[in-house]
Amino acid sequence: MLVAVTGAAGHAGNNLVRALLAQGRRVRALVHRDRRALEGLDVEIVEGDIRDLDSLRRALGGVKVVYHTAAYISLSTDEWPLLEAINVFGTRNVVEACLHCKVRRLVHFGSVHALVQKPLDVPLDESRSLATSRRYPPYDRSKALGEMEVREGIKRGLDAVIVYPTGMIGPYDFRPSHLGQVLLALCEKRLPALVAGGFDWVDVRDVVAGALEAEKHAPIGGGYLLPGRWASMRELAAMVQEITWTRPPRLVFPQWMARLGVPFGARFTRLDGEHPLYTPVSLRALRSNRVVSRERAARDLGYHPRPLQETLVDTLQWFAGEGRLSRPLALHVLEEA
Repeated sequence: MLVAVTGAAGHAGNNLVRALLAQGRRVRALVHRDRRALEGLDVEIVEGDIRDLDSLRRALGGVKVVYHTAAYISLSTDEWPLLEAINVFGTRNVVEACLHCKVRRLVHFGSVHALVQKPLDVPLDESRSLATSRRYPPYDRSKALGEMEVREGIKRGLDAVIVYPTGMIGPYDFRPSHLGQVLLALCEKRLPALVAGGFDWVDVRDVVAGALEAEKHAPIGGGYLLPGRWASMRELAAMVQEITWTRPPRLVFPQWMARLGVPFGARFTRLDGEHPLYTPVSLRALRSNRVVSRERAARDLGYHPRPLQETLVDTLQWFAGEGRLSRPLALHVLEEA
């Protein structure tokens, strides 16, 4: 049975491709430009763009299962046209192509950001409404509206399920992702200060495992949060220090001070030389819900994420193997993990 993965060269996509191949399945990998993450893998590579419906229809011919991982992730407030084109209209095209090609099941990778976070003192679960209002950050809204396209497809006869990962980190992060860049910035002492707050961090391999189980067991229209563990930026930096011997920044700014300093801090906290770490969007994310329920996923999918330290060790060990770290890793931590 042929399985297609959109965004196959991305962080979630290439980890998913590896897991599918480990199951002995035939994979058609849909890529836009960058193929590095798929080099050496026994997959059928098809170039395309989810913004082009005709190319999607051709790419999904003969496919029985589609995993839609392709998305544009933005920490900015001024990239709505691109977010809408990829995350909303692109998802609409995936739905249309799946219906046209009579795909048996679509597994849509949503995001915890697609769900309304408040009230923050109540655990976040799958009953939360979608963050479709303009008062939510553009990325959040784009993922919420993209999910609505999937649910419209379900009304038209599409068999689809949705998974909601939290902040994914893990190995095979070739580009790297925004969160991978955060870890590298901590390791290389490129962050002059931390900000109070934190996020729910999850291993991308656990998200992939949850998605694979959702393909097999989730009811049509089912949605599953796939969280890991909430940790503050200070705690994350301390764990990175234990693994890399890198002293974390001494300064930890409160949120109100960080918000005031965003225009100035953007000059000094750029992740990749271009995109700043601390923006109004990322600061808001650091104030998101601390308790994300995995109850439904555990019950229906047998979902149990691994410890955060194990994920950090594996991720930083992978970065080290790729020559992305200038510091040696702590062998005693690696052995314990």
